[in-house]
Amino acid sequence: MKRNLLARLRTNGAYYLIGALLLLLGIPLYQLLLLVPLGYGGALMASGTGHFSAYLAWIGSHSVQFSIYRVLLMAAFALLLTLPFSLFRIIVAQEIMGQQEQGEDETDGGAAASAEQGDRGQSASDAMPPNAWRGKGFAVIAAWAGLFGLLAYVLGTVASTLYLAVVSSGFTANTAVPGGFPIFSGIFSIVTNSVGVGLLALATLFFGAIIARSGRNLWPDVWVAFGYAALAVAALLSGSAVAVATAPTMGQAALTAPAILLFSVWVLWLGLMLVRLKAEA
Repeated sequence: MKRNLLARLRTNGAYYLIGALLLLLGIPLYQLLLLVPLGYGGALMASGTGHFSAYLAWIGSHSVQFSIYRVLLMAAFALLLTLPFSLFRIIVAQEIMGQQEQGEDETDGGAAASAEQGDRGQSASDAMPPNAWRGKGFAVIAAWAGLFGLLAYVLGTVASTLYLAVVSSGFTANTAVPGGFPIFSGIFSIVTNSVGVGLLALATLFFGAIIARSGRNLWPDVWVAFGYAALAVAALLSGSAVAVATAPTMGQAALTAPAILLFSVWVLWLGLMLVRLKAEA
């Protein structure tokens, strides 16, 4: 692996560690220690049952605390924007290394094999493993799906936060809820927790399947375990995305928090592996 790519992956790994720790510890602790004592849990439950006035009144009375919470959430996912293409580069580099090793093995196979390849007029690129291009194709889909998923989550959270800030300004428990609020609230929920999380589920599914498909023939044991863990993360994320899509006004589903926490553990795992990467001797 080239040193400039290695240095970039290490730097990105540090970003992923920060983002994962925010999702895993920072944001939950902020909610538990600051927001919940201020009544955020009750306001959120009221919003989930369709009583939006209590939720908007709470945001209007605690706009600073709510804004900090949303900024932390946006920052955590923004730190992960390069993650899909970092994994894509790692997968491509690993497959190229595997192809080179296979090519060396074929070169040592004897003059008979070399003569046969010469008769067929094959180049070095034609002798790659039959599944290599398919794996890269899925990796491309996973990379773009992951990037668009993260962008959808970040931009959806930004739009939702700005909308809530405007609507809740000066709002009290006796103020009438704007007629279009349930519609806009549902749209923002779908963009973030259905589209964004759903695309992340697709990305983790493909990344995990690519690594698991090659297994120990190409990857170290820790990466194989990481690939299989991605399949579990994808299952939980997809379940959460579908649940939110069926009831968007709820904002979140029962699976949303566990899915995000498991995803953050998976990202933390990746970050630790990246910051510990070393150049080959």
